Amino acid sequence: MKPIREHLAEAAHLLAAVADGPLGDRVDEAARRIAAALSARLPLLVCGNGGSASDADHIAGELVGRFLKERPALKCVCLASGTAALTAWANDYSYETIFARQVEAYGEPGGVLLGLSTSGNSANVVAAFAAARRLGMATVAMTGEGGGRLRELSDVLIDVPSRRTPDIQQAHVVLYHWLCEAVEERCAAAG
Repeated sequence: MKPIREHLAEAAHLLAAVADGPLGDRVDEAARRIAAALSARLPLLVCGNGGSASDADHIAGELVGRFLKERPALKCVCLASGTAALTAWANDYSYETIFARQVEAYGEPGGVLLGLSTSGNSANVVAAFAAARRLGMATVAMTGEGGGRLRELSDVLIDVPSRRTPDIQQAHVVLYHWLCEAVEERCAAAG
C-alpha cells in the first residue's frame, strides 16, 4: 500500500491533467445543455452502477435540493434510486434494460441523460443512451479514458484520462460538483 502523501499526489496529478486537457470545454458544454433543458422544465435523468449509482444519486440530490444557492427545485431524476422499479424490471425482464425502461417513462425530447460509467461499457447505461437518442434527448457521458461504447452514443463525452476506477471516480466527483454549480448559476440567471 502506498503512503497517503503519494496517493494524494497522484490524485492531484490526475486533476491537473484534467485541468490542462480538453475536458473543461466539454464539462462547460454539458452544463450549458443541462441548464437549458432544466430551465425549460425538461428532465435531467442520471444513471450509473455501483459507485457511479451513488454519484448519480448525489447529483440528483444537489439539483433537486440545492447545491450552493437557494432556488426552485430542478427536474432531475436518479434512475438508480427506485428500488421497486429496478428490481421488478430486472427480475421480470433484464438488468440490461433497467435504465432504458425508465428513460422511456421519464424522458422527454429536449431533456438530457447523464450517464456515469468508468469503463463506458456498462450495458444498462449504453441501453439507456440508445433509448434517450430514440426519444430525442441529449446525452452526456462521464467515463474513463476513451469513453468505451458510450463514446459513440454521447453528444458530450467527459472521459477522464485514466483507466483506474477509483481515480476516475475521484475526478468525476470534482467535475460533477463544478457541473452542479454551473447548472445552478445558469438556471438561476435564466429564471
